[in-house]
Amino acid sequence: MVLQTLSLLNYKNFESQSFDFDNKINCFVGENGKGKTNVLDAIFHLAIGKSYFNPITTQNIKHDEAFFVIDGVFEKLEREEKIVVSFKKGQKKIIKRNGKIYDKFSDHIGFIPLVIISPADRDLIIEGSETRRKFIDTVISQGDRGYLQNLINYNKVLAQRNALLKYFALNNTFNKETLEVYNEQLDKYGAEIHTKRSVFLEQFIPIFKSRYKAISNNKETIDIAYKSDLFEVDLKSLLQLNINKDKALQYTSVGTHKDDLNFEIDQYPIKKFGSQGQQKSFLIALKLAEFDFIKQQSGVSPILLLDDIFDKLDENRVAQIIELVNNDNFGQLFLSDTHPERTEMAVKQTHQSYKIFKL
Repeated sequence: MVLQTLSLLNYKNFESQSFDFDNKINCFVGENGKGKTNVLDAIFHLAIGKSYFNPITTQNIKHDEAFFVIDGVFEKLEREEKIVVSFKKGQKKIIKRNGKIYDKFSDHIGFIPLVIISPADRDLIIEGSETRRKFIDTVISQGDRGYLQNLINYNKVLAQRNALLKYFALNNTFNKETLEVYNEQLDKYGAEIHTKRSVFLEQFIPIFKSRYKAISNNKETIDIAYKSDLFEVDLKSLLQLNINKDKALQYTSVGTHKDDLNFEIDQYPIKKFGSQGQQKSFLIALKLAEFDFIKQQSGVSPILLLDDIFDKLDENRVAQIIELVNNDNFGQLFLSDTHPERTEMAVKQTHQSYKIFKL
């Protein structure tokens, strides 16, 4: 998978900008605020259909403009693929592949395999369960369209059930039969989601542990534990058991939308007991394992985006990542940095072709 060209129109801080990329390494260098991360985010937007850093679409339009357009030409399996993402205020976002508009955004997910490593990934450790669920859902969805559809269906039914619970509270009424309809649908979709997450983690965790060992010189034991109520009892029974609680709260308090991942170091939460260096190694291993997993599933090397990693990591970890990238298993790489000399010195060590864009 190679991104050959990228054109931006009114995207974030760019009025109009075009790039022709190298097949291996592309570096964006310049002071903070020049738009280095915005270019990486535009590439992410083309692959996933939304911004990695700001999912509110209108806020990705350049100030005082009414629309944005991101246009990318990719080469995938020796075929040219043109992807365009456009949005105009007051209208729906449009994603086109080779001139044809997608009916559903979900049909595009996974077509351009991509992984981003960014300082924002720290949220996976410090934020709530939703961030970690989003991580596994994004990884699985890139290779499993059925999983993504189940997830969409589940969330739709969940919203309907929550609306019904609010209606009951506002009108001082209750209808068990109507609620049962939603319970059965949530049970059906939730069971599928839970099974797929379990299978995914069985495959993913060994890959992750291997990556952590490769980038960390420490001998600590790390692990990921899947936390879900569905290990104990089926979702339909859970919903019935918690009906009084749900009525009081006016929302659904149990289900796969409450699943979480426990990130552990020596059997303790890494959030509390891991050093900064250990947390960084954990996150990079997580993202490189994502790369490995997506490549295994798709048979295509994902595009790898490295945002500002030189400023956030010590030289030893950067050297280890560069060494990993030098491996032929990796495909096209995009990175951002504030120091041109440091960037050039690092990429020269890879003995790969590269381009440096000064912003």
